[in-house]
Amino acid sequence: MPEAIAYERQGDIAILKAQNPPVNALGLDMRKGLVDGIARAEADDGVKAVLIYGDGRTYFAGADIREFGKTPQEPYLPDVCNRIEASPLIVVSAMHGTALGGGLEIALSSHYRIAVPSARMGLPEVHLGLIPGATGTQRLPRLTGVEKAIEVITSGRQIGAKEAQSLGIIDRVAEGEPREIGLAYVQDLLDSGAERRAVSELPAPQPIDFDAAYEATLKKSRGQLSPAYGVRAVQAACELPFAEGVAEERRLFMELMGTDQRQGMIHAFFSERAVGKLPELDGVDPRPINAIAVIGGGTMGAGIATSALLAGLPVVLLEMTPEAAEAARKRIEGNLGGALKRGKLSQEKFDALTQTALTLTTSYDDLKDVDLVIEAVFEEMGVKKKVFAELDRVCKPGAVLASNTSYLDVDEIAASTTRPGDVLGLHFFSPAHVMKLLEIVDADKTAPEVLATGFALGKRMGKISVRAGVCDGFIGNRILKTYRTAADHMVLDGASPYQIDKALTDFGFAMGPYAVADLAGLDIGWATRKRLAPTRDPRERVPSYMDKLCEDGHFGQKTGKGYYIYEAGKRAGVPNPEVTKLIEAERAELGLSPRDFTDDEIIRRYMAAMVNEAAKVVGEGIARRPLDVDMVKLFGYGFPRYRGGPLKWADLQGLPALLDDIKSYAREDEYFWQPAPLLEQLVAEGKTFDDLNKAAG
Repeated sequence: MPEAIAYERQGDIAILKAQNPPVNALGLDMRKGLVDGIARAEADDGVKAVLIYGDGRTYFAGADIREFGKTPQEPYLPDVCNRIEASPLIVVSAMHGTALGGGLEIALSSHYRIAVPSARMGLPEVHLGLIPGATGTQRLPRLTGVEKAIEVITSGRQIGAKEAQSLGIIDRVAEGEPREIGLAYVQDLLDSGAERRAVSELPAPQPIDFDAAYEATLKKSRGQLSPAYGVRAVQAACELPFAEGVAEERRLFMELMGTDQRQGMIHAFFSERAVGKLPELDGVDPRPINAIAVIGGGTMGAGIATSALLAGLPVVLLEMTPEAAEAARKRIEGNLGGALKRGKLSQEKFDALTQTALTLTTSYDDLKDVDLVIEAVFEEMGVKKKVFAELDRVCKPGAVLASNTSYLDVDEIAASTTRPGDVLGLHFFSPAHVMKLLEIVDADKTAPEVLATGFALGKRMGKISVRAGVCDGFIGNRILKTYRTAADHMVLDGASPYQIDKALTDFGFAMGPYAVADLAGLDIGWATRKRLAPTRDPRERVPSYMDKLCEDGHFGQKTGKGYYIYEAGKRAGVPNPEVTKLIEAERAELGLSPRDFTDDEIIRRYMAAMVNEAAKVVGEGIARRPLDVDMVKLFGYGFPRYRGGPLKWADLQGLPALLDDIKSYAREDEYFWQPAPLLEQLVAEGKTFDDLNKAAG
């Protein structure tokens, strides 16, 4: 096996080539190789400079994820960085591919940096609940200034070579192979008599109001600690000598390593990669998909069509009338127009997608050649069955027939065709061209290659695809209904919708449940309540105050009034006093005496309901693994990523205490608070949800 770092000499230049494919991750062998390579160059008579570059498709792309969670071994990355910079030789990094995290920190420890135009770099550690821990927070601000360094570190975003040059992160951009442009740059430096330029020896950057920056960052990240810690690390670069600043960066880094947030972020990182891998699909080939159809051009259908077009798929969109089809085209053009404005899409590409790749029709017969159809019509079983009967008539053998239903029984939909094996659910989330989650509903008769085709489509569209079984609401909406009901119970018992929304946004949710209801449209919940009323158990507590608001035509943001009142041009609303009056009237009617709830109690009950229902969903096999639930909630429902997902949160809280709480709530309402058998089993066996993830591989 070749050494991780190859050594070569060309004239008075020593060349260190990283050769640890596919991403030249900075594992132990790579770190040792760099230290040994620098020492060898220094001992090599006549060598004046060192070039570091990566073989294959990238410079050092970052840390070796196989070492995550293991005890680090020497040499540690900060020591490698300092050793490179301390060399009396001129050290140059030539960058291509990605230089992320430790990769960029190695480059910042070089005395000069050159990159190809397509190179990308950044410090993404905040996405793992950390800060850069190998001197990046101390070196970067000396090059970019404080404000730019804070933005790069707290966002974790990737930066292109041109921008990196304008920020002072790299010195030159040049076309060509990294080795060739690197050697040419080193030669230029030697010919011009350039001296070593150690970033750590540059003047400390000018400070700013760090307390204000810390508070603003904490607010922007909705309670995630790592970006705010990044601000404190940059502050150390301004206020302390370099070595002491590095020690403070390390202290902050190690403090974050011990937090629940770090565990949540790492869980999210690995689960995101594991969620789309199903053992039963190993070796199962998806059916080829070269053209798709979408039925229904409303907000959801237009979003799905947009997502497919952006994935390079031609789309036939079916609507009932030419006018509705034209309205669908305008929605799709509006969706793509955002990308056009931001420069993500050229005018030529925009025109090709909207005029060539998109076909509008009002006839089912035009769907005869497509490989996959996604139905996105009104959420009513009779309507869906009619659509699928037509698809059964016109679609070619082997075409995949998918429903975008968010609640309805996919088995029943499939039974309205003569080919139930070709049917599955593809539940997109609105806006479908933006939201990353895709629930792939595996119906009773769905063929394995049809399920594999759903996952292949999700991958092509850049979605986080999660397999779900058939039940009312699948994974996400079934659990949502339960924790939303827990919130409704708290409102009847004395909490206000506005206190609940605030407690949950303070917890880290993007929005509280009542603001979400206004955004989605109160008429959706109203329709669901009416649909389920005939079969409702008499023990179920269902508030009726919102029905009165809906009866008056108030459906939330789209009508300007719901739980909140929305002024034109303003996204945020103010509490609607009518709602408070309706709640008080219903409490009086039911003979309920309101009591006070603390924010902590609100969070505990809301989360307990979420976890308990999620445990039922996993126990019944609707979700295969706890991590499937976690990914659904992170990518579709605004759950804070730094908490890892509801079942990771539950593990971190401790399952025995959570089960005790659920049992105590059951003393007030034993119908709603029925402990999940799986939760009781895990507590009895002293296990966690994560043990189930590991067992599932």
